[in-house]
Amino acid sequence: MAEMKKVATRDSYGAALCELGATCEDLVVLDADLAGATKTGVFQKAYPGRHYDFGIAEANMICAAAGMSTAGLVPFASSFAMFAAGRAFEQVRNSIGYPHLNVKIGATHGGISVGEDGASHQCCEDFALMRSIPGMTVICPADDVEAKAAVKAAYEHKGPVYLRFGRLAVPVFHGEDYKFQIGKGEIVKDGTDVAIIANGLLVYEAITAAEELKAAGIDAMVINMATIKPLDEELVLAAAKKCGKIITCEEHSVIGGLGEAVCSLLSEKLPTPVKRIGVNDEFGHSGPAAALLKQFGLSSEHIVEVAKEFCK
Repeated sequence: MAEMKKVATRDSYGAALCELGATCEDLVVLDADLAGATKTGVFQKAYPGRHYDFGIAEANMICAAAGMSTAGLVPFASSFAMFAAGRAFEQVRNSIGYPHLNVKIGATHGGISVGEDGASHQCCEDFALMRSIPGMTVICPADDVEAKAAVKAAYEHKGPVYLRFGRLAVPVFHGEDYKFQIGKGEIVKDGTDVAIIANGLLVYEAITAAEELKAAGIDAMVINMATIKPLDEELVLAAAKKCGKIITCEEHSVIGGLGEAVCSLLSEKLPTPVKRIGVNDEFGHSGPAAALLKQFGLSSEHIVEVAKEFCK
């Protein structure tokens, strides 16, 4: 496929906050000593009076965001996924989820592609943690255009939202006219033999895999499922009916994420064979992001292998 522009979705997060900040005076941004890495530093520079740095105190940041929301502000609390979803889970659950407050959590550096930072920072459990909180919306956009649109949609949504962004620059395959809607998936490519449902950086890998599968005589459907919760049940069921086989792809543990959400739905409403591609109940380790993604099977090559075997 032709070379495409690449942007890390954490950069998209910072850019979207700046764009919204120009017209949305109730928007405030919180960070925990990581404004340079989460890219909220660009918002801090543009709107210093609406950016708050809490230092290395993620739990305090989340509680402050909760308080700000009760005063009519729309806070975006930002940190690495490991700290926003992991370290501060109790505060997210009890101070934001339980009272169902209008707080948005911008979590960057999710998944194996964090690379050299290693297992301690490669959060592959955040979807599972956030999905378990009643009323929490969970989103993992696939590229720059979708990430910016998701931030805007999260701002407009009333209630808690968890957004996961990546460190690694990924291809921008959406056009600027793309419309994102919370709870709705997107058919990127239609097909009849197998449906590949992916999110985050695995969407472009799935698109690449579908082209290779086409050459092998396999007609693969590709679905971008950026919203993990609420899941687009109608689209999943339609894909299962049409293709009869489903492959899920995510830069997350196979436990508790997109694959499990799809399997739970299908097991109850339309039993369908499913193969899950993700991190297989293990921790990551330090290394170049691209090499790690291939090692852990989070690549177009592995999707092709699984699909060919599945479609025999």
